[in-house]
Amino acid sequence: MASLMEMKEIFRSADAVCFDVDSTVIREEGIDELAKFCGVGDAVAEMTRRAMGGTVTFKAALTARLGLIRPSYEQVQKLISDNPPQLTPGIRELVSRLHQRGVQVFLVSGGFQSIVEHVASQLNIPTANVFANRLKFYFNGEYAGFDETQPTAESGGKGKVITHLKQKFHFKKVVMIGDGATDMEACPPGDCFIGFGGNVIRKQVKEKAKWYITHFDELLKELEER
Repeated sequence: MASLMEMKEIFRSADAVCFDVDSTVIREEGIDELAKFCGVGDAVAEMTRRAMGGTVTFKAALTARLGLIRPSYEQVQKLISDNPPQLTPGIRELVSRLHQRGVQVFLVSGGFQSIVEHVASQLNIPTANVFANRLKFYFNGEYAGFDETQPTAESGGKGKVITHLKQKFHFKKVVMIGDGATDMEACPPGDCFIGFGGNVIRKQVKEKAKWYITHFDELLKELEER
């Protein structure tokens, strides 16, 4: 097991950094915002809490939550235009600094492709570097389920994405940053997990993560060390 000092060195010399999105890169949980927008906020927020705590499988929780929300294509687009996701303070500067250093940045999310791609565009992250869940719609725009073949649709999926990135790009050191149990589970195959509690603190993650931060400035300072 790597010490905190070794983890900091891995972060400073990483080839790639993968960020969770909901409650990490953005302040909100995208699925909860969509649920509120569709009038079923309280019921879905409770399901999200259980999923993030790691007590139910991610796919089971996602299926149940989407079954309650049943968002139409129009509702998803209107949510993005009327209530765009709010970036977490410091993330824009951190991603910019990583890009300047030649580090590849990926968004790996259990949230929805359309919302995550909107976030990626604000951070100058290419669409090809987004891994998220895809909603499916019928021709009339009604909800038709989600793409269950995406790795991010199930528990352990973020680790599968990191394995794929290592095989495809031959990355030696990949860092995962996030607030939830699914992020922590991605290391290994990720080389270092940094727990983030700037928007919400998950007790299990705070207790188990060797490196836990509450503001992205802490990571910017690490990058300035050398």
